[in-house]
Amino acid sequence: MMDPLLIGIIGICLLLFLIFVGVPIAFALSTVGALGLFVTGGFSQACVQLSMEVWDKGTSVVFVCAPLFILMGQLVHHTGLGSDLYDFSRKWFGRIHGGLAITTVIASAGMAAVTGVSIAAIAAIGAMALPEMKKYRYSVRLATGSLCTAGTLAIMIPPSLGFVFYGIMTDTSIGDLFIAGIIPGVLLAVAFCVMIYIRCKINPKLGPRGPNFTWRERLLSLHNLWPVMALFLTVIGGIYAGAFTPTEAAGIGVTGVMLIGCIKRRISWNVIKLSLHNTALLGAMVFPIIVGGYFISRFLVLTEVTESVVIFIGNLQISRYYIILLLIVMYVILGCMLDSFGMIILTLPFVFPIILRLGFDPIWFGVFITLMCETGLVTPPVGMCAYVVKDLAPENRLEDVFLGAIPFVLILLGMAILLIAFPEIALWLLHK
Repeated sequence: MMDPLLIGIIGICLLLFLIFVGVPIAFALSTVGALGLFVTGGFSQACVQLSMEVWDKGTSVVFVCAPLFILMGQLVHHTGLGSDLYDFSRKWFGRIHGGLAITTVIASAGMAAVTGVSIAAIAAIGAMALPEMKKYRYSVRLATGSLCTAGTLAIMIPPSLGFVFYGIMTDTSIGDLFIAGIIPGVLLAVAFCVMIYIRCKINPKLGPRGPNFTWRERLLSLHNLWPVMALFLTVIGGIYAGAFTPTEAAGIGVTGVMLIGCIKRRISWNVIKLSLHNTALLGAMVFPIIVGGYFISRFLVLTEVTESVVIFIGNLQISRYYIILLLIVMYVILGCMLDSFGMIILTLPFVFPIILRLGFDPIWFGVFITLMCETGLVTPPVGMCAYVVKDLAPENRLEDVFLGAIPFVLILLGMAILLIAFPEIALWLLHK
């Protein structure tokens, strides 16, 4: 009988090979996990374990919040609430140095507060932001880089699908993760804006001043802000106050968007059909990844790979903070090869037990790993957000999008260092 640890190592090598040759992460995880369970436990036991995992996750009440938050974001996008948010931001901030790029960041942060999917945030804001910045002769790299990176705020500022993934995979409170993401998300948005302003103040050609508006026009634009504020305060405020669970909050959020859409007369059967269709597509992508992650996790536990890695790391005579710094390097490298959800699912079976062994707070680590996934969304060659921006503006070169994102990536990495040095940035609201 082959050594279980050796079987686990072979399985990991096979998994990495499948990912390297381009097999979708969900199929790679499921294939290796299922084959590993067949080899280690036999046909009957493997069938029982696989069917139980699929049934357990498919009927989980917690998992229901994922498609509901996706639906919420789709409805926000298709009812034009993103356009309203951009109009408000442009009238208040567009006139300062780099104002239209700053407007893009602020509007993206607002979209992040009502949708947990980066692609939806970029699509909603980019269609307005890119033509406006092109009109005022913004640097292509600043324009595309600001939109590309600001869109990643959607997986940090709650409700976040990244936090939902992490919470399901680690049995960590999704509500607590949402609350923990607020301050880091807001700080990132502020840091992006300050960086844009300083760069454009030094070199005005990067981001010329945008259109000027009267105070009357600015004040009238405030009515575009209330739908997003109302949704965010209802959903996240309700979770923070303990009034309802994340799953209930997701349902309330969907209902809230529908009501706002009806008030603004923007709900139609076509909007509902399109939103449901896109939600089904994204949901069908999410579920196999999570199930595949559970398959591979169970396989690694049975072969004692996870335990061996934890013991090895625990026996190293180095500071636990050096381990975290090594994780930053690892996630930056993985971000060049995998999408954000793939990074979370692939690494958690190894990394999460180590984090617990080292004494780190699992809520804090949820914020940390989500932040690193933000970085992966904009790093070449797989940075998904960069490709979305390229599709919105096909006349621009993809390398300009990636190069434009570099200053923002440095801020993301700086925030990771701050989180390590001052974990209360993420945990402070939970202790209030």
